[in-house]
Amino acid sequence: MAAVTDRLVGPSPAAEVALDMVKRGLVVLPFGMAFGALLGGFNGAMSVTYGMFLVLVNLILSAALLAWASKISFAAVASAALGGYAMRLGLIFFAVWIVKDMSWVAMLPLGITLIVTHLGLLIWELRHVSASMAYPGLKPKVSRSSSRPVAAGRR
Repeated sequence: MAAVTDRLVGPSPAAEVALDMVKRGLVVLPFGMAFGALLGGFNGAMSVTYGMFLVLVNLILSAALLAWASKISFAAVASAALGGYAMRLGLIFFAVWIVKDMSWVAMLPLGITLIVTHLGLLIWELRHVSASMAYPGLKPKVSRSSSRPVAAGRR
């Protein structure tokens, strides 16, 4: 009889995906800043930078929360995903509300950045996520010497 597990053993695939999205966001950050500067000068650049910072912090919090919950139980992962989403949405709202009246904030670029960066990183990440039980999380890299996938950490 196979043993049934009620929690994750090993690294969290959800956290792995979220941290990979953060890496991709850091690559895009300078381009977003330049685009914001082109459209709105200093205020546009600062607003886009702040918006992208909020998105990246949101993803880091998501990764940390899911990794923590995966050590407890699968039910905790589901609760952390749903409750964490609501909590992080509230934190983003609060972070925008705090700066809304500051002179360097341009609300339209900030709002567009929050939406486009979240959706853009999610769509970009779709190409890198494995949808198999053999490799949960990110797709494995294919080794150069053979066509077999190499699991993360076994290079």
